[in-house]
Amino acid sequence: MPSNSSWFQRFLLPGLALKAVIIGGGYATGRELAEYFVPSGPWGGLSAMLLATLIWSVVAAVTFALARKMGAYDYRAFFQGLLGPGWVAFELAYLIFVILILAVFGAAAGAIGAATFGWPELAGSILLAISIVAFTAFGTDIVETLFKYASMLIYAVYALFLIFALTSFGGLIADGFANAPPPSGNWVAGGLTYASYNIVGAVIILPVLRHLTSQRDAVVAGIIAGPLTMLPAILFFVAMMAFYPAIGAETLPSDFLLRQMAVPGFHILFQLMIFAALLESGVGAIHAINERVSGVVEARGRPPLGTGARAAIGGVILVGCMFVAARIGLVDLIASGYRFLAWLFLIVFVGPLLTIGVWRLLRPAPVRMETLP
Repeated sequence: MPSNSSWFQRFLLPGLALKAVIIGGGYATGRELAEYFVPSGPWGGLSAMLLATLIWSVVAAVTFALARKMGAYDYRAFFQGLLGPGWVAFELAYLIFVILILAVFGAAAGAIGAATFGWPELAGSILLAISIVAFTAFGTDIVETLFKYASMLIYAVYALFLIFALTSFGGLIADGFANAPPPSGNWVAGGLTYASYNIVGAVIILPVLRHLTSQRDAVVAGIIAGPLTMLPAILFFVAMMAFYPAIGAETLPSDFLLRQMAVPGFHILFQLMIFAALLESGVGAIHAINERVSGVVEARGRPPLGTGARAAIGGVILVGCMFVAARIGLVDLIASGYRFLAWLFLIVFVGPLLTIGVWRLLRPAPVRMETLP
């Protein structure tokens, strides 16, 4: 691994990349937050989010450390090392995941284009697909650059979002928390479900771990990744509590809150930020597939995938996923598909990682016997 990696590349880039994959269509628009956290109320929702953050940090730290120990920087190599012949089970689960999340991203982009600019819903989906193909075509370096600068935009806009929410309806937010009972509903299940289907992002972003220089780097980067990923969601959720519980029924909670703020120009800026979040999430998912295919190609003694091949793979996948988005819609995709994914990844990823993976990390390295002359 490179010895000249920067502090940013070693400790922050993995967390920003994980955030890039997770923020996606539902998180950025608030739809996922409405589905999994709002039903538990203000304090229950925050408790569930903190639980999910803890799970992300633990799983990311173990994943990063195991990947570095095995030298596995794409998901195929990682699961071959973790599951042996059973790696195919994750491959199938990941394909289902990609189809679902890209369909969610397409539906969200279409909804944003329609709500903000009055476009036909298909137009927003097509624009997102073209943008994802353009970024993934040029490989890891351009993907990392996107993660860096899109993250700066996202954190800045979410900070402004909370500031404008506090100035516009801060009293309602305070009342929402002050009048709320202790954590209610099945907040533990909400946190576990949300964490489980999203934490697969820890293996999607393995290509950016090539900057790590030690196992300590891997563990620290994983621990930091959880809070980095959840921070924008917590800011968003706090603002949503001004209109609890009615906001749970909104298809685009972000759009609803922006209308209440009525800050000139900020509505468009926020929607552009959501598009950037959708873009980096989609890029992360497609880039993982490109790196997986390129790894197989290189293992056979051939050159890595070029720009044209990467663009073609991304284009084929996106066309199918956007069709699913147009047929089903954002709310139904999140409500029905994500719980299934949570169980799927608990079985093929989290369970094996926290048992077989931890055992392999703790197992001492075999002693090499020197051959006597």
